[in-house]
Amino acid sequence: MLTHRFLLGRARDALSEEERQVVEESVSAVRMIPARTTIQRRGELVTSSTLLLDGFMCRYLDDREGYRQLVSVHVPGDFVDLHGFPLKRLDHDVATLGPCTVATFEHRTIAHILERHPRLMRWLWFSTMLDAAIHREWIFRMGRLGAEGRVAHLFCELYARLEMVGLAESGRYSFPATQADLAEACGITGVHVNRVLRLMRERDLATFRSGEVRILDQARLCKLAEFDPVYLYGQHSMWVAEPVKGTADG
Repeated sequence: MLTHRFLLGRARDALSEEERQVVEESVSAVRMIPARTTIQRRGELVTSSTLLLDGFMCRYLDDREGYRQLVSVHVPGDFVDLHGFPLKRLDHDVATLGPCTVATFEHRTIAHILERHPRLMRWLWFSTMLDAAIHREWIFRMGRLGAEGRVAHLFCELYARLEMVGLAESGRYSFPATQADLAEACGITGVHVNRVLRLMRERDLATFRSGEVRILDQARLCKLAEFDPVYLYGQHSMWVAEPVKGTADG
């Protein structure tokens, strides 16, 4: 199935076979999109929603001087813009980080699901609530952690999310981001990101080279990040982290 990663590691098992088939048959098109391509602009009319099948995408905002702030990173299995169904426009831009494959769901088809498959619609709603939970955690990360903790938190979160969909193991995962992307996701400068990555490498916490994140000491990285994956609502995760909020790394 094209859509087999939707809710994988979370509530996929709760979907009936009929519901899984409805999701699969609701795909109107599959597209391959090059890296660094903006697919949706802020304020534009939205008539379809996008399920990421392969690759990494982001949502972002630009300030008046054109500097970008990433407000989310999406991994395979994520609906990138399902909230556009009721809103009909987005208040941010959507772009690919690396090459991506996406499935398109026309809003008229989603409306059909709403009318005829209310239980499945609740799972689509659950998907948007996961987005909201991740956004809240990103606010915590940006507001309460220092630079090193912010990068550590991003690395931990992406590992946990990718592990759920079978794309991370043994402390490693691919992530086609640049140091500039990390800076824009963590609200720090590129120079500061370079310094943070060097410190993580020297302290045997994690490395980031050639589009691969390698976590060397999970327990210490989680502690630095104050990372607790409960907000990801995962099931059967091999990622173990103790709740450690309360002592920001400064």
